[in-house]
Amino acid sequence: MKKTILFSLTILFFSTCMAAEKVNYVVPNKLKGVGYSAHTELAWENRVGFVYTIYRSDDGNNNFSKIGETSSNRYMDFFGKQIQKDQTFFYRIMPKGLAVDCKNAGKFEVVVPVKAASDTDLLDMTQRYTTRYFYDYADPQTGMARERSNDGNGNIVTTGGSGFGIMALIAGAERNYFSRAEALKSIDKIVTFLEKTERFHGAWAHWYNGNTGKAFSFSQFDDGGDLVETAFMMEGLLTAREYFRNGNINEQALAKRITQLWETVEWSWYTQGKDALYWHWSKNYGFKLNHRITGFDETLITYVLAASSPTFPIEPSVYEKCYTNSSYFLNGKKYFGIKLDLGMEYGGPLFFTHYSFLGLNPNGLSDKYTNYFDRNRAHALIQVAYAKANPKKYTGYGANCWGFTSSDDPISGYTSHQPGTSEENGTISPTAAIASLVYTPKESIAALRYFYYSKGNILLGEYGFYDAFNASLVEGQQVVHSYLAIDQGPIAVMIENYRSGLLWKLFMANPEIHKGLDRLGFKTEK
Repeated sequence: MKKTILFSLTILFFSTCMAAEKVNYVVPNKLKGVGYSAHTELAWENRVGFVYTIYRSDDGNNNFSKIGETSSNRYMDFFGKQIQKDQTFFYRIMPKGLAVDCKNAGKFEVVVPVKAASDTDLLDMTQRYTTRYFYDYADPQTGMARERSNDGNGNIVTTGGSGFGIMALIAGAERNYFSRAEALKSIDKIVTFLEKTERFHGAWAHWYNGNTGKAFSFSQFDDGGDLVETAFMMEGLLTAREYFRNGNINEQALAKRITQLWETVEWSWYTQGKDALYWHWSKNYGFKLNHRITGFDETLITYVLAASSPTFPIEPSVYEKCYTNSSYFLNGKKYFGIKLDLGMEYGGPLFFTHYSFLGLNPNGLSDKYTNYFDRNRAHALIQVAYAKANPKKYTGYGANCWGFTSSDDPISGYTSHQPGTSEENGTISPTAAIASLVYTPKESIAALRYFYYSKGNILLGEYGFYDAFNASLVEGQQVVHSYLAIDQGPIAVMIENYRSGLLWKLFMANPEIHKGLDRLGFKTEK
């Protein structure tokens, strides 16, 4: 049976390759290559895991040098330098044991043009690769984003990360990474799952088992509704609603289904009748965790959506007496000469500045406490300054290598890496700097160039930059070879917002959002 499948997919050839006897071999299907300014990516069908030797010629198809070997269906060839002018590379992907100069070697050849380096192309490559996480790597049954690529709990899908992924998919369709119809199909699959899976007074759980569709416990007492993760999902869904609202019949139908989900989240129920929003509720444990949602941190979007709800809105007093009433809401200090209006010491991990503002546009957004674009820019600039000062003298920190946020860690597992605390250990998380692009374009692009041109051979993989690295460790242990949905999403989304503002425009086009912002005392540019 396996032979039947194999030969239906490939063509068998015979050749006299550097030997008198005939040699059998299989030519790989769908062989292609794409060139970037510091690497090329080669891909082909290799469903049975054949071993291939990769050869490259950069002198016009004359002399080939061996550059690697793989049993995968993809190979990334890093040049070790930045290409300064357009040129062409020739590759031969040869079955192991078949000479590169054999009679029929041309059947294994692919020509790859490589363009000179440009920041525009670098941004597009980063967005394209990262978006793959939500398209190619999505759970095939539910369409939801997998929590992480190295999940030890099984096939766990994430609510908040999937909300970010919906926005990434929309941008991907606009960039022609795949068609609008394919994006619709992926998002429709997610919405279908959200309609069918168990909800908790309208809220979704933090995690679900992708195989069973059942809620998967995030922690001992967190096995039910997670209002913050629900907010991240709804941020993505409302963005999709605007994108598809005036489309074809199928798109309009999806937009209406999203409205139904939006209107059935019981935001006000999560107040327990008090002037506070509570993060969790479980059928088994009720409000046992009793975790009030206070700020300033990543949870601002929860209050904005709760105040915007057309069916279960909260009162403004809930926001003022809970979110703004915490020990780390107001700040007002200067760090490295940069004033920070809101947030904890040094601003905390940078995801505080990212998650709420993937859809919520900080440009022109202000209230009596701060201008939110300026506040977020200050947070990112403080991290740049901290990396340059490097008070703990970690290897690698600098103006081109910065970014501290919650991510995987090669030393201590998932942690916040918050500057100035014991959790800071020399680890840099690429998502932190790249997703700050809208606030610090010069500094973020400098970091992106460093991650790619200086570290790309160890830091860039199929779905973009790996989650984190620590240059103070030995070379083989520096990089955590994992991807997390909540770190991938902000990269893809904020690159698009920097390039076009698309996702901000779509989310802010929801009329309910402006009503909610008005209720909470925010002002927006008209």
